[in-house]
Amino acid sequence: MQAGHSLPGLEPVTRDAGNSRGEPIDRWYVHEFLWSHRADVRGHVLEVSDPGYTSYLGEGEVTRCDVVHPTPGNPNATFVGDLVTGENIPTETFDCVVMPQTLHLIYDIHAVVRTVHDALMPGGVALATVPGIAPINRFDQGMWGEWWRFTADSARRLFADVFGDKAVEVEAFGNVLVATAFLYGYAVHELTEAEVNHRDDDYHFLLGVRAVA
Repeated sequence: MQAGHSLPGLEPVTRDAGNSRGEPIDRWYVHEFLWSHRADVRGHVLEVSDPGYTSYLGEGEVTRCDVVHPTPGNPNATFVGDLVTGENIPTETFDCVVMPQTLHLIYDIHAVVRTVHDALMPGGVALATVPGIAPINRFDQGMWGEWWRFTADSARRLFADVFGDKAVEVEAFGNVLVATAFLYGYAVHELTEAEVNHRDDDYHFLLGVRAVA
């Protein structure tokens, strides 16, 4: 069997999701999705692990930002809480919950979605992103476990089972080239704007979810 392709081969060009080459492709889509819903990031906001997205998405509309982390020792966290059990997570408190690239690292994702729903004020908005096609991140696997990859169908049902179908919007990003480039470890600047913006519904590279309580 002879090779008839120009793919890089059996080894990725990097094993750090492209971080060492520039901005990772998945993070570009995370930014695009959250930026398109920045009007939802207002009032009392809860973000997971780090306030980085809230700090620039809020555009002055955020009155308070809390950061939850599951274990002590995170200097960015304002409190320790368990998204699975709901322990120490306030209920009916937040106008928005920002949860980028988090759910795939937690086994009991259904419990997390229930906790997020309960934490929101009526009319509050959850903004989440999840991977569809991605390599294993060994650091995250060692810390939390690498449990899930999603499609638009699974992401929608996961949230709709708690928030209700009409309260959930799911947006799928990516195409075969984007997915392949990410798996090989290329950065987003190594693709053209047209390549990054093209969407192929057979390749759900990354999903964005907006759910209203």
